[in-house]
Amino acid sequence: MRTRRFGFSVIAWALFPACLGLLAASASAQNTETAPAIVAPAPATDDAQWQQELAAWRTQREHELAAPDGWLTLAGLEWLKPGVNSVGAAADNHIQIRAAAPDHIGLLTVSSGTALSPSIVQLLSPSTGFPAGLTIDGEPAREGTLNVNDLKPSIIAWHGLNLVVLNRGGRFALRIKDADSPTRAAFHGLNWYAPDSNFRVMASWTPFTPRLVEHIPTVIGTTLDLPAPGIAQFTLNGKTLRLAPVLEDSAGKTLFFILRDLTSQTTTYQSARFLHTGLPSNGLDQPGTLVLDFNRLENPPCAYTPYATCPLPPPANRLPTALEAGERRYAP
Repeated sequence: MRTRRFGFSVIAWALFPACLGLLAASASAQNTETAPAIVAPAPATDDAQWQQELAAWRTQREHELAAPDGWLTLAGLEWLKPGVNSVGAAADNHIQIRAAAPDHIGLLTVSSGTALSPSIVQLLSPSTGFPAGLTIDGEPAREGTLNVNDLKPSIIAWHGLNLVVLNRGGRFALRIKDADSPTRAAFHGLNWYAPDSNFRVMASWTPFTPRLVEHIPTVIGTTLDLPAPGIAQFTLNGKTLRLAPVLEDSAGKTLFFILRDLTSQTTTYQSARFLHTGLPSNGLDQPGTLVLDFNRLENPPCAYTPYATCPLPPPANRLPTALEAGERRYAP
């Protein structure tokens, strides 16, 4: 499942090359420039092939969203307290699972951490033992420390129920997914703008040297510290616009743009939309070019469930133009 799981500081922008004149305090205003951007022309493409690839991508996105472990199955997000947290369907649990589940699944224990010894989360057996069929990462459940890393967290599973503990700004939350959730059962497909090749543009890429670390806010008030490798500049509808991506993981194989445009006031999800792209033509650390296809803009998980912890766009990525492309608001 692609969780492609979020602003920018004055110091960070001050480090950006002065020739672009970008400071976080004025980023939004500078996105209204109408002078020509120094970018390459829009990339040539075979329209039929592009439409076919876009349709296949949109179909795949819909399948992933509605998969048995997709975002439509998200049925809860419960914060763990320090110490012992009992989990199960019975009313005497600290965290009650409101779905088909065993009465007592296990005990999630949160240790008190220090700067030198971070907190850990362990799964312990309830007094009745682990329920039959309970697994951790596909293996029969056993007591031990859980991986709470976003990239590959431990998955506690029982039939169509998945439980994952995640670190959110130094606090731990239990994400609950239910394959039989009402939201998934009622899903009736996504809502898209018609394909429009005018929203497929070539941007110039300017790297940050050194790379920056951005503190991305989320809808639940926490922050995510993510690497920011550079900035993309492009022309759309006669305006020079800039977007700054982050990297979701250390491998850095894709760029992750968190943005908002004027359609958020009318036809698209209000908080943000996401765009994932490949890397610039000459890699992350050299000037180059980058294709931005806004027909692949997608809604964040928060558009479908109140239990997601979505990132919000940094000020520089709040565009003063309408991107009438990509995914529209979802109507349940």
